[in-house]
Amino acid sequence: MKPSRLATTTLILAAAMVAAPAVHAEKELKIKLGTMAPEGSPWFNSLQRMAQRWKEVSGGKVTLKVYPGGVAGDEGDMVRKIRIGQLHAATVTGVGLGRIHRATYALQLPMAMQSYEELDYVRDRLGPEIAGELEKGGVVVLSWGDAGWVHFFSKTPANTPAELRKLKMFLWSGDPEAEAAWRAAQFNPVPMSATDVMSGLQTGLIEWYGTTALFAMTSQWANQTPNMVKINWAPLNGATVIAKSEWDKVDPALRPKLLEIAKEEGDKLKLEIRKLGEDAVATMKNKNMKVYEPTAADIVEWQKVAEAAYPKIRGPVVPEHYFDEVLRLAKEYRAQKK
Repeated sequence: MKPSRLATTTLILAAAMVAAPAVHAEKELKIKLGTMAPEGSPWFNSLQRMAQRWKEVSGGKVTLKVYPGGVAGDEGDMVRKIRIGQLHAATVTGVGLGRIHRATYALQLPMAMQSYEELDYVRDRLGPEIAGELEKGGVVVLSWGDAGWVHFFSKTPANTPAELRKLKMFLWSGDPEAEAAWRAAQFNPVPMSATDVMSGLQTGLIEWYGTTALFAMTSQWANQTPNMVKINWAPLNGATVIAKSEWDKVDPALRPKLLEIAKEEGDKLKLEIRKLGEDAVATMKNKNMKVYEPTAADIVEWQKVAEAAYPKIRGPVVPEHYFDEVLRLAKEYRAQKK
């Protein structure tokens, strides 16, 4: 081989060796997604279906690995890990989303909405604006969802605000403004990680909490709290999000297809969860859960509790614009329905 041809061949081989890692990186993007949802739960199963469909539609170029049951930490941990690149995506409730932008807290404002129809009306109109705030914070919303209505569960019977005020309440750690709002309403919150709730209940560090019936059952928290107040305190909103930096690595031609799959699975899960929420209440009743159905007077009392805390929530917890919009849209829906 002549020297000039040898040099040319060497340059081509060298260029191929340099380019090879880049081609390989483009060929397969491995996304790590965390969730508090237990393995085998509806949320986990939905994410697994989404992972399989993403793999199929991308021809194996995008793979999704789901880490369930708090393996990746609680929601605050997962958001932090997304920011530093240890995790790429997560399915989190409004609590975790609020660590990115507090606008998301508006979608679970206490006693502001009392039906799924109201929630859908409000979220359909306000969701895109909130998604824009989250994107500014570094994550892209793949799909919205909800986990059901937050009810109250306690170790000992406590059906009224006055009775629950006497007990120690679980509160997600790292949110001093929310803690201040609960204390303003004369409750006794104990901030801690969600992964410590079970041990907290067992040791008496906490005595009650608010969550959905389905999560209380699947997480087995309900085993420690055989009393439930079936008040629709707030819808527990959530979303599956991915780091914008990671999403930008996806082939632009693939993104609309992946988003469509995520939305389809999210919508399917939403309907499933809403039905399973009622089924969970019935199941726990059969396992000796004492379920208290609030009277009209009880609901008025809980409404007063929520509204008394609104001045502490509007601004410090929920940005004023989003707080006002949720109340306006909920009122608008009720007026149209009438």
